[in-house]
Amino acid sequence: MPEIEIEDAIAPTDPASPAPAGHNGGPPLEHTPEWGDDGIGNYFYWKAAYRSAWRHPSPGIVAFRVRKAERLGLTYEEYTLEILERGRHLQIEDVERIAQIKQARASRIRKADRP
Repeated sequence: MPEIEIEDAIAPTDPASPAPAGHNGGPPLEHTPEWGDDGIGNYFYWKAAYRSAWRHPSPGIVAFRVRKAERLGLTYEEYTLEILERGRHLQIEDVERIAQIKQARASRIRKADRP
């Protein structure tokens, strides 16, 4: 019985096949999980909290937030994030905080425009 070289058994049988012979077609070993390389930590707690915070509110609440955000010159996301982070609705008198939000938006836009 002729002996088979190991390299021949592992080599792909068809050059058009994406995986070599002996490969099970699974994910690559260098796969990075969605939580990154630093360990799981509180990843799933944060993911659940994010989902519940941005869950679809009622149409009335969305309309209220959109009107309020437009009056203040903010986006819906910026206004909602401020409610979630600070626990209060922004008012016209919150001029300094609104200016900080707009300044942060401008700096994000400038960073995104850079190559």
